[in-house]
Amino acid sequence: MSTVWYEANGLETEAFHHAAAANDIERAERLIEGGRMPLHSLGVVTAILDWLDSLPKTVLDVRPRLWVRSATSTLMAGRTTGVEEKLQAAEKAMQNADPDDKTRDLIGQIAAIRATLALLRYQPEETIVQARRALETLHADNLPFRSRAIWTLGFAHQLQGDRAAARQVYTEAISIRQASGNIYLTILATTGLGQIQESENQLCQAAETYQRSVQLLSDQGPPNASEEFLGLARIYYEWNDLDTAEQYAQQSLQLARQYDRAVDRFVICEVFLARLKLARGDVAEAAAMLAETEQSVRQSNFVQRMPEVAAAQVLTLLRQGDVAAAARLVQTHDLPISRARVLLAQGDAVKALAALEPWRRQTEEKGWQDERLKAMVLQTVALHAHGDEDKAAQLLAEALALAEPGGFIRLFIDEGPPMAELLTRMKDEGGTLRVKEYIHKLLAAFGHQEEFHPSSLILHPSFEPLSGRELEILVLITRGLSNREIGERLFLALDTVKGHNRRIFDKLQVQSRTEAIARARELGLL
Repeated sequence: MSTVWYEANGLETEAFHHAAAANDIERAERLIEGGRMPLHSLGVVTAILDWLDSLPKTVLDVRPRLWVRSATSTLMAGRTTGVEEKLQAAEKAMQNADPDDKTRDLIGQIAAIRATLALLRYQPEETIVQARRALETLHADNLPFRSRAIWTLGFAHQLQGDRAAARQVYTEAISIRQASGNIYLTILATTGLGQIQESENQLCQAAETYQRSVQLLSDQGPPNASEEFLGLARIYYEWNDLDTAEQYAQQSLQLARQYDRAVDRFVICEVFLARLKLARGDVAEAAAMLAETEQSVRQSNFVQRMPEVAAAQVLTLLRQGDVAAAARLVQTHDLPISRARVLLAQGDAVKALAALEPWRRQTEEKGWQDERLKAMVLQTVALHAHGDEDKAAQLLAEALALAEPGGFIRLFIDEGPPMAELLTRMKDEGGTLRVKEYIHKLLAAFGHQEEFHPSSLILHPSFEPLSGRELEILVLITRGLSNREIGERLFLALDTVKGHNRRIFDKLQVQSRTEAIARARELGLL
C-alpha cells in the first residue's frame, strides 16, 4: 500500500515510515508537523530521530525546523547529549532567514528546548530566562511549545522553593494542553502538580494525580513513567506498604536507567531504595547501595544530589553506631534535620532543639508543609530526650493532626522506640476520635498489640488496619468504579483486585461494597 493510502486512511505513523523509506523528505516532515502522529510515544520518537539522524547535514541546513525537531526528539528519547549542538545548527541555518512569524516561532521553540535543558541541569534562573524568551517569541497558536515553556517555569519555581507559584503554573499548563489536544505536557504538568500535592502532605490526592498521569501515558502505549512511579513509591512507603513501594521504585529505576547518564533520575531512585533497605533492617545492604550511588554522583558531577545521598548515609551510619562518621558528614552539607539527629545520638538534646527551631520557622515562612511536619516530629523526639514530656506531647498532638489526613505512618515509626513510647503515653489521652484511631494504627505498625476500642465503635479484637493498596482500592470503590475499572486504573489483574476486595471486607467485617463504604467512613478511613 502507498504512503498516500495510509495518510488518507488516518494511519499517519505508517505513512511516515513509508515516506521516510522512500526519502520523501517533504511529506515526512509534513506528517511529523501535522499534529496527528503520537509524538509522545517513545517508539514514534525513536523512529523520527533515527530518520533525522540519517539525513545529510546539507538537507537539515535548508530545513532548520528539522534540526529543532531532532533536538526535541533527542530530549523526548531521554537523552541530552547533542541537543545544544543541534540547536546551534538550527540557529546557524536561520541566519539569513526572513524575520517573519515562522522564524520568530522557531526561535521561541529553541528557547523552550533550552529551558528544558537548563531545568535538567538544575539551573532555575537560566530556565526562567529561556522560558520567558520562548513565551515572548512563540506564535500564540503554538500551544505545544507554549505549554512546554510554562511547564518549565513551574518546575523552576518548584526548584526555587516557591511552591504556590509552581502550582499556579502547572494548573495553567494543564489547561493549555487540554485545549491544544496534545497530551505529552499535560502529563508533565499533572505529574508536577502531584509533586506539589505530595509536598503539601496531601498523599491521597497526590497518589490519585500520579495514577492519572500513568493512565494518560499508558493510553498511548507502555508508560514511560519514572517520575510518577517514584512518587507513588514514596507515598506507599509513607503508608507502610513497603512491598508496593519497592515495586514502584524498581519500575522507576528501570525506566530511569534508560535515560542518558547526564540525567540524574536514577540517583533519586537508588537513594530511595537504599532507605527502603534501611526500613527493613538491612543496614549493610543500604550502606553498600549508597556507597555505589555516591560514586556515580561524583563521577557524573551531580553535585545537586549529594545532600540527598548524604542524608541517607547519615541515617545508615547512625544505625551502624558510627556517630563520629555521621557527625563529619553533616559538617559537609547543610542538613538541619540530619544535624539534629546526630546531636541527639551524641546525647545533646538542647543543641538538637536549637538546630531544629530555626529550620522549622523557615519551613513555616516558606509554606513547606512536608519539611515543617518532619521538623515537628523530630522536635517531639528531642523534647522527649530532654525530659520535657508535656511539650513533647503537645507538639506531637499537633503533628498527628497534620499527618492524619494523609495517612502518614513511616514518618512516625522510623523514629523508633522514643516515638513508640510517646504514642503509648498519648493513646488514652484527650483528642478527637480520628486522632485516637490514628494513634492506634501507628502503634499497630510498631507491633504493639494493645487494641483501641472506643465505645462508639464495635471492633473485633483482631481488627487489622488496611494496607496502603487496600486503602487505595477502597477509595476507588467509593467512587463507584467496577473491579475491572479498578484493575485498569491500578494496572492489576482482575483476580488480584477481587482478592484485595475480600481482604478489605474481612478486615472491615462487612459483606458488601455499600457496607464497606459505610464502615470505612465510620472508622474515619475516608
